[in-house]
Amino acid sequence: MREILAPIWSADGDGPQLAENRAPAEDISPWVATMVSIRAPADPGEMVSDGLCNDLTYVRFVFNGLWTAEYPEGKETYQNEALVFGQHSKFMPLTCEGDIMSAGIGLRAGAWHEMTKRSSAEITDRIVRDDLFGLMDEEFRSELNADTTPVRWNLALEEAVRRFVARVQPDPPDPISTAFQRASFEDPMQSLHDFAESQNISLRKLERVVKRDFGVTPRAVMRRARAMDVAALLCGVSDQHEEDELMLRYFDQSHLIRDFTAYFGVTPRRFRDRPRPLLKVTLEQRQARRMQELGEG
Repeated sequence: MREILAPIWSADGDGPQLAENRAPAEDISPWVATMVSIRAPADPGEMVSDGLCNDLTYVRFVFNGLWTAEYPEGKETYQNEALVFGQHSKFMPLTCEGDIMSAGIGLRAGAWHEMTKRSSAEITDRIVRDDLFGLMDEEFRSELNADTTPVRWNLALEEAVRRFVARVQPDPPDPISTAFQRASFEDPMQSLHDFAESQNISLRKLERVVKRDFGVTPRAVMRRARAMDVAALLCGVSDQHEEDELMLRYFDQSHLIRDFTAYFGVTPRRFRDRPRPLLKVTLEQRQARRMQELGEG
């Protein structure tokens, strides 16, 4: 396969645009953090083996390629369907045989709960078949196909969310979760007790809200943020000037290796030595979102 999506957010010479990663339309931005649609045609029988690590819940329509996720109890395959990708407590191995084509919406922390009244903990480390926004409806399927472009896919996704919001009228996400997401970007070493105090809530309430809206404990959210920041650095999609600051989050090299390996299943050195085409997409859009949230974009 061509050097997949690197840089992913551009046109392939004079050809069609390969991907579009952008902020959502303003009217749906209380619930949606990012729009990310990708197309990377592959040769017949070609397979990309990589994985995902999500710090958002994603709603995606995947088509053409045959996607296979690895779970502790076995494997599951997906193709030409609407899916919800939960947040992760650790790296999830994922392969795609054939074309990589995915139209996706990243929901803000807490949006899944407000839209469905379900906890994110129910779908942590899972991909579930759930057509939340009616993407399988004939009208949207006419836009979500290999003959159109990522730009049009994102426009169709926005309209699907817009109709859902008008019909369901969900509340915006819990302000505690919004603040905690920003805190994980800003300083994932900060004291959870201090954060809870800044929000005028108990540590127990913080743990309850974060588990509901992030799918994992507050401590795990911060640990994940540190690991993903280092992974972005290793993939070359973060600000290299941050390297010293990121490394200071760990007591020593063994602490870094232990925490990183616990999340990604390999040491930082082994992680860097292997191509990461799928994961790089997630990390690049996360870094863009992080910079925007911190007012640096």
